[in-house]
Amino acid sequence: MRNLTQTEIQQLQAQGCTATDWSSIFVSDGFDAQYVQDAQFSGRVTMGAFNREFELPGGITIHSGIAHARIHNCEIADDVHLWNIHNYIANYRIGRGTCIENVNAILVEGKTSFGNGVRVPVMNEGGGREIPIFDHLSAPLAYILTLYRHRKEMIKTLDKMIDAYAESVSSDMGEIGEEVHILNCGSIRDVRIGDYAHLGGTSRLRNGSINSNASAPVKLGSGVKCTDFIISSGVEILDSTIVDKCFVGQGCVFDKHYSAGESLFFSNCQGMHGEACAIFAGPYTVTHHKSTLLIAGMFSFLNAGSGSNQSNHMYKLGPIHQGVAERGAKTTSDSYLLWPSRIGAFSLVMGRHTHHADTAELPFSYLIENNSETYVVPGANLRTVGTIRDAQKWPKRDNRKDPNQLDPINFNLLSPYTVQKMYQGLGVLNELERISGTDTDEYGYKNTKIRNSSLKHGMALYKIGIAKFLGNSLISRLEKFSFTNMDEVHQVLQPDTTIGMGEWIDLAGLIAPRAAVSALMDEIEKGQMTLEQIQERFMTWHRNYYTYEWTWALDKLEAYWGCKGTEVTLDQLCQAVIDWKNAVVGLDKMVYEDAKKEFNLNSQTGFGVDGDAEQRQADFESVRGSFDSNPFVTEVLAHIDRKTKLGDKILNQLKAL
Repeated sequence: MRNLTQTEIQQLQAQGCTATDWSSIFVSDGFDAQYVQDAQFSGRVTMGAFNREFELPGGITIHSGIAHARIHNCEIADDVHLWNIHNYIANYRIGRGTCIENVNAILVEGKTSFGNGVRVPVMNEGGGREIPIFDHLSAPLAYILTLYRHRKEMIKTLDKMIDAYAESVSSDMGEIGEEVHILNCGSIRDVRIGDYAHLGGTSRLRNGSINSNASAPVKLGSGVKCTDFIISSGVEILDSTIVDKCFVGQGCVFDKHYSAGESLFFSNCQGMHGEACAIFAGPYTVTHHKSTLLIAGMFSFLNAGSGSNQSNHMYKLGPIHQGVAERGAKTTSDSYLLWPSRIGAFSLVMGRHTHHADTAELPFSYLIENNSETYVVPGANLRTVGTIRDAQKWPKRDNRKDPNQLDPINFNLLSPYTVQKMYQGLGVLNELERISGTDTDEYGYKNTKIRNSSLKHGMALYKIGIAKFLGNSLISRLEKFSFTNMDEVHQVLQPDTTIGMGEWIDLAGLIAPRAAVSALMDEIEKGQMTLEQIQERFMTWHRNYYTYEWTWALDKLEAYWGCKGTEVTLDQLCQAVIDWKNAVVGLDKMVYEDAKKEFNLNSQTGFGVDGDAEQRQADFESVRGSFDSNPFVTEVLAHIDRKTKLGDKILNQLKAL
C-alpha cells in the first residue's frame, strides 16, 4: 500500500470526493482514481485495484469501484464495488470481489464477539439451561450443555472454553468476506459476514456471524431481521423471517415469515409460516404451517402438522415446563401436548393430550386422544409406510454442502438406541400383563391407557423389530469376513472393542454408548479436552458406530442364544438368520399392505369429478400412478427379494461348513 499522489487527490476531489485527512488514505499500486466518485473518507482507509466488471440480473454491467458512499476506517480489497451507501460503512474489512449496493448502514461500534458467547435460554423460558452459542457449536455438544446441567463443573468448564473462543474472535473491526453480495439492505451492525454470502433486501442484522463459504453460501432475503445470532454455512433465511437469539445450523431453511426466538436449530431444520420459542431443534426438525407453534421442547427428525402446539404454562409458577419428543416423532394437524411430557422415538401424536404422558419406553407408538384420555398403541409405527419413507428421505434431503460438517447424524431407524427401547417396551408390556392379568380390557401406564389388543400386538411388533435389528447386525458381520469352519465363525463373531456395551443415547442425531459419553464428560471436567478435541471425539464415535453397534448386538445375541459367541452352534446361527429373514419379510409385508391403503377407493375421492368410476380411476392413475408401479412399492418388493436372497446365501454358507 502507498499514499495517494497529489494528482490522484486532485482527481478524486474533482470527482466529488473528500477526506478528513488524505494522508490516512492508502491504495495499492494498481489503483485507478477514475473509479472512485462522490465518496467521503474518514479514519484510516485502504483501497485495492478496481479492475473487475460485474454483470447484474437483466444484463446490466457495472465496474468495480466506489460511488455515492461514506467510508470510515475500512480496508477495501481488490475489485470491490460500493455504490449508494445511504449512511456509511465504518470499521470493516471488505474482501475481494464483493459487491455492496443501496444499503443503509454497515458498521461495528466498539469491540464485539459477533454473536459468539450469547446465552440462549433454550427449553425453559424461565432460564436454567442457558447455552452459550458459538461458530462451531454442534448438536451433540449442545445436547450435553442443555441436559447435563447437574454436572456443574463440566458445564462451568465448557462455558469457559466457549467464552474464551468468543474472546478470541472479538474485534472492533468487522469482516465482509470475498465475493459477497449485499443489495438493497437496511442496517447491518456488529455482523461478521463470510465468503460468498448473498444478502438481498434484509431489514436489520445486529450482533451475529454469517458463516458462509464458497462451498456452502448463506442466503438472506427481503425483510429478514436477525439479532444475537450465529448462522452456519448453507443456510437460507428468506421472506421477512425473524431470528432472535438463535443458533442456526448447517443447511437450515427458514422462509415465509417464520419467527424463531431463543432457540437452537441444527442441521437441515426447516421453518415456514409458524413460530418457535425456546426450543432445541435437533437435525431435521421441520414445520411448514402458519398455525404451528413449537415451544419449550426438544425435538429431532420431527414433522409438525398444521396447528400443532404445546403449552409450557399451567398458570402456577409461569412458563417453566418443558417437554421432549424423541427422534422421529410426528404430530398430526391440531395436535396438542401439555408439557411436561415425553414422547417416545418415532411416535405419532394425534389429538389433544393434557395428562403429561411419558412413553419414552414405548417407541414407534401411536398416541391417540379418546374422550380426553391418551391411548397408546405400542409399536404401531413399525409397520407403517410413513415411517419407512421418512427413514429413506432424510439422507436424500441433506442440504449440507460444506465439507466441514458440524453435526454427526446417524439416520438409522433401528439402532441400539431404539432397539434397547423396544426391549424396555417389551418389559413394560409384560409387566402390565403380569400385574393386571391377561384378560384386562385396558391397562394404565404413566398417565396413558393401553387396550388389551394393542398390548398384545405391541409385544409381537417389538419382537419382530428386535429380531430384524439383531439379524441385520449378525449378517453384516458375517458378510464382512470369509470363513470355512465354525472355529473361524467364532473368531469372526468376536467384537473389535468393548465400547458399546450397556445403554445408548441419542445426542440430537449422534447415537453413541452412554458410557463413552460419561467418560468424555469426566475428561472435560478434569480440563483434559479442548473444543476441537471434543468435536473430534464426536466424529470418532460416529465413524465407529457399526463397530460399537456389533459389541452391543453380540451381547444381546448371546443372551438370546444362552451362550457366548465362541460357543454358539451352527443350528443357533441358522435359526437367527431364519428369524431375521422372517422379521424382515414380515415387516415389509405389513408396510406393503399399509401402502396399498393409499390407492383404495377412499383415496380416490375427489378424482374424476365430472365422470364415472372408470374416469375417476383413470384420473387417479394419471396423477398418483398405479399401485404396482409406485416407486416406493416396487422398492419394498425389491427389498423383500434382496433380503430373502441374502438370507438364503448366508444360510447356504453356514450349512456348507
